[in-house]
Amino acid sequence: MRNPLIVLTGAVLAAAVTAGCTGTDPGKTAAPRAVPSPTPTYELPPRPVRPGEIPVRAAPVTDGETRFQVIGLQKGLDGFFGSHAEWRAKGQYVVVRVVVENLARTTAHFDAKRQKLVAADGTSHAPNKFAQAIKRQPDTLSLGAQVRVEMDLWYDIPEEAKVSAIRLFGDPPLGVTGGTDGAQVPLP
Repeated sequence: MRNPLIVLTGAVLAAAVTAGCTGTDPGKTAAPRAVPSPTPTYELPPRPVRPGEIPVRAAPVTDGETRFQVIGLQKGLDGFFGSHAEWRAKGQYVVVRVVVENLARTTAHFDAKRQKLVAADGTSHAPNKFAQAIKRQPDTLSLGAQVRVEMDLWYDIPEEAKVSAIRLFGDPPLGVTGGTDGAQVPLP
């Protein structure tokens, strides 16, 4: 013969376990479950801004199959030291630090010489080839599929010029002839 107290205790315990398994209490509505992020993200550690550099917090822009993010700016430099030379500016050096990312599944071509610094008066300036070489920054890069690089673009602009933006040019999609229109990022 079964003890009624044991049977009742077992029934209560079974009901509690069943309610616990469903995630709901009797008579209450279930709370919505947290939905995991559809796209996980990398947790990259922050790095200190380089001496003399202004952090730029502009949104990324895309031109063709290339995404750009401007992350740093230096203005008003009168010269610099490289690994093997000292070089004076004819006007002032402006350095723009960019992250360049190939979004395509094919190799993209990045041409640093096409990237234009835009002054407040509307004139545009190409990177200075001597400063780029002395600071060992590439003129061109082949970016593999989904490859991302970070680099500096060095400009020598008139001393009185005020920087307003940079116009960045990517590689057109595979099969598209001609160039791209560029994407402009305002600079502080």
